[in-house]
Amino acid sequence: MRIDQLYDVLISPIFSEKATLGAESKKYIFKVLEQANKTKISIAVEKIFNVKVAKVNIIKVPAKKRIFKQIKGVESGFKKAVVTLQAGYSLDLMTS
Repeated sequence: MRIDQLYDVLISPIFSEKATLGAESKKYIFKVLEQANKTKISIAVEKIFNVKVAKVNIIKVPAKKRIFKQIKGVESGFKKAVVTLQAGYSLDLMTS
C-alpha cells in the first residue's frame, strides 16, 4: 500500500468519553473508510503511527433519522474501528 492510501483508510480519530477511557487500556477508536477491512486498518495504523497493533474490532454505526424544525433528514452512518495496541506502545492523538 502506498502512503497516501494509508491516510485514506483512517478518516479521523474519535474523541468521546468512552474513547478517552479506552485509551487508558491502549484501545483507540478511529472513523474509517466503509470499504476498509481489519487488515488494511491494522497496516495503516502501524505504518502511520509506528506502533504494533494487537487486535482490531470493527463496528458499523447505522444511519439515524433526525427531525429539525419539522424538516426530516437522515444522519449518515459510518464505520469505526477499535484498535488495541501491543504492550509497550501508545498513541498521543491530541498532539498528532
